[in-house]
Amino acid sequence: MKKIVIVAMMLSMFISNAQKKNGTVYIEHPAIDAVEAFVDASVAGDKEKMASYLTDDFKAYNGTSNRKNDEGMDKEAFLNNQMVYFNQLDYYGRATYPGAYPDAIEYKKNNTNDEVWVQTWDVLEGVQKDTGVKIDAAAHRLYTLTKDNKIKMIISYGNDTVLNEIRSSFTDRKNGTIYNHHDNINTIRKAMYAFENGDIEKCLSYYSEDAKFSDINTTFGETSTKTETRANWKQFLDTFEIESIDMIGYPDYLEYEMGNGREVLSWWNFHLIRKSDKKKIEVPFHFSNGFDADGKIVSEMEYYSQTLLNAK
Repeated sequence: MKKIVIVAMMLSMFISNAQKKNGTVYIEHPAIDAVEAFVDASVAGDKEKMASYLTDDFKAYNGTSNRKNDEGMDKEAFLNNQMVYFNQLDYYGRATYPGAYPDAIEYKKNNTNDEVWVQTWDVLEGVQKDTGVKIDAAAHRLYTLTKDNKIKMIISYGNDTVLNEIRSSFTDRKNGTIYNHHDNINTIRKAMYAFENGDIEKCLSYYSEDAKFSDINTTFGETSTKTETRANWKQFLDTFEIESIDMIGYPDYLEYEMGNGREVLSWWNFHLIRKSDKKKIEVPFHFSNGFDADGKIVSEMEYYSQTLLNAK
């Protein structure tokens, strides 16, 4: 037991010696105030005021860049870059990421100039004026400030996906092929007319076993299985007699290049008689059906008015 106590004491001393402080973290600090004032000027598009918060030798870096020996942007280039956001975005804004707050850090080691680091977690917001692309993206910035609270350096971290989407949206780009005749369209017609004739099993035979079914009148993202849908369709046929299901226009089959998606869009009029009161009801339906490479339906989204079905 004595040996165990001695070992424990030695381990405790080792851990204590291994943990060394290297400065102080502040939740309130003049450097944070300077950064927030700079961001406010950026959102307001006040280039002159933004410049007043930067040192003459200011540098900005992209924290996700893989360029070796990146020399960064100088003061003027960075200010011009910030004005791009102001000039090209409607509803431009920056907000603190929910649950986060800025930190100011005064390091002790090798900090001969008494510089302060401020780190922020933000949400960049706006709508690009020409393309309509919405920006709602998280961003992280590291600021280095001099002892008189001038910003000397900014390192920015963000996801460029939305910016790439904006760049891509300035030119027309095809994303696959639209068919008005295709075997997947044939499958949708066969499934729909099987349902019109009350043949649920034949209708479901065109769907994969793991197909997911969605309904515009239920919670977004909620899906039903094939087994659950079988019961739902049976209840529908117990409630309504189908006089006819008429196709509106013609279905489109979209074979996407991006993501290799396969989707049939179709429009129908359901002519129904409610069995409880013999009321005739006409309800338009729109279906969006996804297909796998083997021609099986793997997903279905129904759009229709529940109010029309419940009409008195």
